[in-house]
Formats: sequence, C-alpha cells, structure tokens
Amino acid sequence: MLHYGEKVWLISDAYLPEHSSGRFPSHESVCLLNTGETDAKVHITLYFEDKEPMTGFKINCLASRTLHVRMDQLTSEDGQSVPVGVPYAILVESDQPIVVQYSRMDTSQPEMALMTTMAYKG
Repeated sequence: MLHYGEKVWLISDAYLPEHSSGRFPSHESVCLLNTGETDAKVHITLYFEDKEPMTGFKINCLASRTLHVRMDQLTSEDGQSVPVGVPYAILVESDQPIVVQYSRMDTSQPEMALMTTMAYKG
C-alpha cells in the first residue's frame, strides 16, 4: 500500500461566517485522507490576529479512511468551539502522513460560494 501525505499542514485563510441567508448553513471543513495502515492522531491549533492560539482540538483519522471535519461542529478538550465571524489560520499536525484539503461553503448571501484548496505542506 502506498502512503501519501505529510505530518504538518497549514491553512492561512479560514473564516466561519456568522450567519446564513439560505437553507444551507455556512460552514468550513478540513478534509483528511489517511492512506496508511495506521490510524492518525491529529491535533488542530487555531491562530488569530489579536489573541493567543486555541489548542486542544484532537481528532482520529482511521487507517485507509477519509474524514471531513466540520469546523462549526469541532470542540476542543476544554469545550471551546471555533469562533464565528473572526478570521483565523489552522495548523494541522498528525503523527502519521496524511493529506489535508480545506473547503468553505459561504451562504451568507443569496448567491452561495464554495471554495476549496489543498493545505500547504509545512
């Protein structure tokens, strides 16, 4: 089996809109792909312009699986959620090589927008 990916990924432009205008909620996803034979223990850190980073977001991505992490549903070990209406950046660290993609569905206006990009390999 081929093992793809890296252990450190960066997403510098993340933003969870405060409201939605339609029937679909605005949301972001950090999409993980683990092509390996070992489950990946993933840690997410959020960075902000005007406050200290948020840590304690832990996720398991099973071996030979994909996992779509909805940022609006993510909670840290101490119960913190991703803030809405605030720009931030994301650091994804894994103990196994994984591939990371970021997607944002913005429904804050009647014309929905979908954006997706591969994360930067750190």
